[in-house]
Amino acid sequence: MARLKLPDPLSRRHLLEGRLDEAKALALARAYLEVEREVEAIDFLSAAGGADNEEAAGLLRELQASALSRGDVFLMKSASRALGEEPANATWRALADAAAASGRSRDAEAAARLATVGE
Repeated sequence: MARLKLPDPLSRRHLLEGRLDEAKALALARAYLEVEREVEAIDFLSAAGGADNEEAAGLLRELQASALSRGDVFLMKSASRALGEEPANATWRALADAAAASGRSRDAEAAARLATVGE
C-alpha cells in the first residue's frame, strides 16, 4: 500500500478549514500517527468526527492511554478535548506519577495541579 503524502503546513490548514470527508481525515490522521506526529493527527481525528466516529474515538482513546503512560499532559489534554471530555482527577494523578517517573517534572507538576481541580 502506498504511503499517503503528508500535506505541507499551509495545505494542512486549508484541509482542516475546509470540508474534509471523514475517510480522508482518518487516512491523514493514520499517516500522521505512522510518523509519530500525534498532535497533528488529533486535528484530523477531530475532523473525522472525533467522539462521534467509532474509529476516530478509538484512536483518540489510544492517544490518551499513550499520554497516560508517558506522563504527557499536552497530549492528554489534546486527545481529551477532541473527545469532548475532561479526564478524571484520578487520571491526572496517575499521569502525574508517570510523568515524575519519566523525569518530566513540569508535566508532573501540571498534572498534579489538574488533579486538584474540582475537588
